[in-house]
Amino acid sequence: MKKAILATKVGMTQIFTEDGVLVPVTVLQAGPCVVTQVKTEENDGYSAVQVGFVDKKEKLVTKPLQGHFKKAGVSYKRYVREFKFENASEYNLADEIKADIFATGDKVDATAISKGKGFQGAIKRHGQHRGPMAHGSKFHRHQGSNGACSDPSKVFKGKGMPGQMGGVKVTVQNLEIVRVDAENNVILVKGGVPGPKKSLVTLKETVKTIAK
Repeated sequence: MKKAILATKVGMTQIFTEDGVLVPVTVLQAGPCVVTQVKTEENDGYSAVQVGFVDKKEKLVTKPLQGHFKKAGVSYKRYVREFKFENASEYNLADEIKADIFATGDKVDATAISKGKGFQGAIKRHGQHRGPMAHGSKFHRHQGSNGACSDPSKVFKGKGMPGQMGGVKVTVQNLEIVRVDAENNVILVKGGVPGPKKSLVTLKETVKTIAK
């Protein structure tokens, strides 16, 4: 991996391409991220770059983290993440990673915590079908049979049942970057990106390319 950045989800909109095609996009406030630590194989056993994103008030930062940020010579940060860059040794403390590391047409993987939807039934959670809605039916939105009593005498693990929906880490692969505003550190990604507005999104160069 050579390129990655932390971003905040602003929302969705739509833009026109040069060919006049209307494209739905997600607006991401990407960076600037600052390097807070450079990890090496000699000291840490692996090579990586630790970055910080979004300023944080001093009273909300623990003493150990305050010392960590002061050693790096950067302001206090809300989010701290690691990226295993192939060229990690080329980075120095307090270096900035901005949106211009990506270009129009690049393919990326977007990772974020999906919207939490609370406790939901099997129809909304798993897309199961409802039963007959006639008055004589006693079966409308139940999840159906849970298992026979004699064999196998249990409910198999993974059975689609009501429960907590959303609020989990989701990665959408092979998204296309439509536009990069380097001056304002804004990246427009084609289509939807996981998570609600103002949530943290991690953009990395895609690990695979899906043929379309």
